[in-house]
Amino acid sequence: MSFGKAVVRVVYLGRISYHNALKIQQHHIKQHLDLSNSSPNTLLLCEHEPVYTIGIRQAPYPPEEEQRLKNLGADFFRTNRGGLITFHGPGQLVCYPVLNLGCFKKSVRWYVCELERTVINTCSKFGIKASTSPDTGVWVGNNKICAIGIHCGRYITSHGLALNCKTDMSWFDNIVPCGLVGKGVTSLSRELERDVSAEEAIPKLLEAFSERFNCSLIYNNSFM
Repeated sequence: MSFGKAVVRVVYLGRISYHNALKIQQHHIKQHLDLSNSSPNTLLLCEHEPVYTIGIRQAPYPPEEEQRLKNLGADFFRTNRGGLITFHGPGQLVCYPVLNLGCFKKSVRWYVCELERTVINTCSKFGIKASTSPDTGVWVGNNKICAIGIHCGRYITSHGLALNCKTDMSWFDNIVPCGLVGKGVTSLSRELERDVSAEEAIPKLLEAFSERFNCSLIYNNSFM
């Protein structure tokens, strides 16, 4: 539960490279940190071209491993988010909240828990029972349906969550997702045994986000 009703602008970026999405996030972070600029809290929604990303714990992925993954036809990025390796690609709904937690609650632990609960509520709206586990993210049984990895500096958040909707799950076979040996991955489509696009999931995710973060959403097609 938040301390006050905040306004969050929703921006749909469509299919975009990971590199360009990072630049857009950095633009919004800079606005938040510029005290002369009244930047709104923003929720960036997108899908990515195939890309593997690594969090701050990068030890298991030396340059030769990076090259192996690039040879599969995916990009590869080392980032400042939490967590280990994961995959982003078409059919996956990626959500990057760039928020000032001072408008909500100044607690990173609270924030991550609310992201998890947002996804759990989203899955519930599809009739899927999802839950948390000792490992970050959201799970259906022993299979991860949504990866979560964030960065927070001066209480400004970046990175976020990736919900598997109609994702080609074979990309995950090339890695140990999030470094969790013996755990699997799943998607909305796999659980429901029908195609569920990222576009279909967006309204349910936004509804769940506004409920969990007690905020009003406004919509804008431009990131500026």
